[in-house]
Amino acid sequence: MIKYLKHNEIDKIKWDRCIENSINGIIYAYSWYLDTVCEQWEALVDGDYQSVFPLTAGRKYRINYLYQPPFAQQLGLFSIHSISEDMVNQFIETIPAKYKFKEINLNTCNTKEHIHYTQKKNITLELDLNNAYEHIYKNYSNNAKRNIKRAIRNDARIKKKTYSEEIIKIFRNNRGKLFSHLKNKQYAICRNIIDLCIEKEIGQSWGVTTKENDLCAGAFFIESNNKVIFLFLATNEVAKKIGAASFLIDRYIEENSGRNVIFDFEGSNDPDLARFYKSFGSKEKIYLHIRKNNLPWFIKWIKG
Repeated sequence: MIKYLKHNEIDKIKWDRCIENSINGIIYAYSWYLDTVCEQWEALVDGDYQSVFPLTAGRKYRINYLYQPPFAQQLGLFSIHSISEDMVNQFIETIPAKYKFKEINLNTCNTKEHIHYTQKKNITLELDLNNAYEHIYKNYSNNAKRNIKRAIRNDARIKKKTYSEEIIKIFRNNRGKLFSHLKNKQYAICRNIIDLCIEKEIGQSWGVTTKENDLCAGAFFIESNNKVIFLFLATNEVAKKIGAASFLIDRYIEENSGRNVIFDFEGSNDPDLARFYKSFGSKEKIYLHIRKNNLPWFIKWIKG
């Protein structure tokens, strides 16, 4: 029987054990990660935490709603059992009616379409690292190979254990200017995630320095459940000129090739970014974004 639990009713030890042993477990669904991105998340739980579904809840103007929190690309249903289409629907239909607006991402194992929801197919891109580096490199695009060689000619170097503040600063001063929704709160969440993952020894921050020893690019990787999440990439204009981003990703792939892990680029619906990630031989995976608007008629138009 599926139970609805408020935040203070969730047994987080059992919850994390479920995510750890789930057939589709992913870092975003661990209790401590959810605590970081959505403090008062709630949940649907079946049995003794054999299957779980986080409800990332918010409340505004006395209206309860579900939203997709920052830096948590995929949530939805997680289970230690095989996940059927009916099972996914049962959980979704059990979401309490108190949530008048629902907008959430499911995960790549929750691909059943839901007739009572508006839905959109989102793309993530994954690369299997369980091959020799030489084999993976052969599937790089010619452009990726040129960028890597250009970075080497420009004496680019990898700098491990780069401080999160340095990477975030590069992003905010460059590509971050295109994302008006990213405010101090969102950057603080990102910083907290990075610091927590490093503390738990599941995260790595890498940077790229120029021949003048200036940091021009940085990235953060999280490893969990046989998957590496490419959480964050930051580059400045110098990095673009010398191919630093391709160089950084290539060096990480080289160091981790031959391991039984999937490298998840977190994909993109942005064609240019997707093209860049595909240049490393990654393949598309689909996850659904579902949406339902039951807001009162006098404010329904605001959310469309």
